[in-house]
Amino acid sequence: MTVNLELQENRALVEQFRETRSRTLELVKNLKKDDFVVQTASYMSPPKWHIGHVSWIYEAIMSKLDKNYEFHSKEFSEYLNSYYQQFGVPHDKKLRGVTSRPTVDEIFQYFNTINQKVEKFIGSRQLSEDEKKLIIIGFHHECQHQELLVYDLQHLLAEQYLPVRKNKIVKQEEKQKEFVEINGGLYTMGYNGKKYCYDIELPEHKTYLKNFKMGVFPVTNQEYLQFMNDGGYQTYKHWLSDGWEKVKSNKWDSPMYWEKVNDEWHVRDFLGIRKINPNEPVCHVSYYEADAYCKWAGKRLPTEAEWEKASCWNEEKQEKTVFPWGNESPSEEKCNLLESHHWGCTEIGTYPNGTSPAGCQQMIGDVWEWTTSEFMGYPGFKSGFDEYNDKWFTNQKVLRGGSFGTPKMSIRGSYRNFFRLDERWLFSGFRCVEDI
Repeated sequence: MTVNLELQENRALVEQFRETRSRTLELVKNLKKDDFVVQTASYMSPPKWHIGHVSWIYEAIMSKLDKNYEFHSKEFSEYLNSYYQQFGVPHDKKLRGVTSRPTVDEIFQYFNTINQKVEKFIGSRQLSEDEKKLIIIGFHHECQHQELLVYDLQHLLAEQYLPVRKNKIVKQEEKQKEFVEINGGLYTMGYNGKKYCYDIELPEHKTYLKNFKMGVFPVTNQEYLQFMNDGGYQTYKHWLSDGWEKVKSNKWDSPMYWEKVNDEWHVRDFLGIRKINPNEPVCHVSYYEADAYCKWAGKRLPTEAEWEKASCWNEEKQEKTVFPWGNESPSEEKCNLLESHHWGCTEIGTYPNGTSPAGCQQMIGDVWEWTTSEFMGYPGFKSGFDEYNDKWFTNQKVLRGGSFGTPKMSIRGSYRNFFRLDERWLFSGFRCVEDI
């Protein structure tokens, strides 16, 4: 490799790093100082912690690439380590909001210090392809925490949060709900592009599918309300046993953030306290709720292989693309992601330009979609980073497609998110499948 090409690639890495860091800062730019330290639930994290953790992860990466690297401080590492046993005993997640030190000011000083360290690190050495990939993992890890931070900001502030940028959502005419038929047979699933992907998206492997019908759109609030009005939360017969226990113990009677005002259902989110929009995808439902709805409706949730084929397979050309619309990166005309700055779901039918070859819409963005697939490694899986993904291969379900809080850099048709079956604080919805 020539010196000039090396310099260009290193500069490109630095630019990608700066862009990622700027987006993190934009998310918290309008917060008050008191907002940074509050932890609203045991499964949430205060904004201060996120800002620190996405800086600390670069220290963890640099220490892997340089055995002589010295961490900024023992105190910071102990507080900001999420779950990496290889770097010491992680701080108790439930106690992130009761720790006053390091202070908010110290965390921001640390953020800037790490910026300088990473840029110097990239610019001062000849990086192998594996080393570059490790640094890029840091960028993508920060993207994941940007989305988690958005979840936490909704829980913390909801309509009181003031984003730096906010674009108006255009209302759509009501769309007729329908299904499209998708041929089965052997399908090769997994990432087939040439850019970055996580280890859990590899290797590509063949799986057999039967013919099935996939919903053109995610299930909407209006459809989910029919399930609720028909006693969906009052009868055990639709629910898995564990799910029914969660309904009773948590007193669930609606999706998270829904509340009744003057006997009408409203939702409280970034867009305010507002009447339920019937044409938005239902959001903040757990796997248990998605599964119960499907049983009530006489349908089922898709497997992740079915979801991926409906999203990325072109039957006519007999080829698979990275996104439903092709291999071009996401744009505001094709999907609703974090950079759309909508701060909420768009109505079904908003993105005809993002339609998959099979005819499904809004498979990227708006809401993560639950699948029935257990989160585990594909056949032949090899870990790319110790304690990152493979330690979670138990008791979690795969979600696909991204949400309005997902940075466009970190989503693909093959991207596999994963959460426990009762979690619903993420921007999660689903679409139905029918057997043929």
